[in-house]
Amino acid sequence: MTSYERCWILAALLLLVTAGWLWSDTRALSAAFPAEDDGAAEPVESDMHEFMEYVFQPTFKRLKPAMAEEPVDNQAWKAIKADALILAEGGNLLLMRQPEEDAADWTEHSVQVRQYGGELYRAAKAKDYAKARGHYESMVKNCNACHEQFAGGEHILAP
Repeated sequence: MTSYERCWILAALLLLVTAGWLWSDTRALSAAFPAEDDGAAEPVESDMHEFMEYVFQPTFKRLKPAMAEEPVDNQAWKAIKADALILAEGGNLLLMRQPEEDAADWTEHSVQVRQYGGELYRAAKAKDYAKARGHYESMVKNCNACHEQFAGGEHILAP
C-alpha cells in the first residue's frame, strides 16, 4: 500500500469519525431542545387546586389586608396595583382551564375575574379607594360564586 493510499484511507476514517460525532451530537441536542413550540397557551399545572393555591391564594392574601383601609402612600397603592393586575391576568389563565361540565359558567366567572381585577387595577392606578374597594368586593363575590358552583362551597373568601 502506498503512502498516497494510506492518506486516503486515513482521511476517509477521519471523515467517518467526524460525521459520527456530529450525528450523535445533533441527536443529543435535539433531545435536549425539543421541536419548536407552536406558541399556543397551555397550562403548566393542570390540577386546579394546585393552580389556585399557588397563583390566586398568595395574591389574595396580600391584597385583602391592603384593601382593608385606604392606602396612605404610593408604595401601598403600588402593592394593590400589582396584585390586582395579577388577579386580572389570572382570569385569562382560568380561561385556559375549561372544565368538562358547565364550561359557559366557568368562562363567565373567569371573564368577571379579569374584568373586576382590571377595574380594581385601574382604580388603584387612579388612587380612588372607593372605586377600588367596590371592584375588589365585586371580584371576591364573583370568586365565591365560582367556588360555590365548582368547589362545592369550599374556599369561600371574606373581603
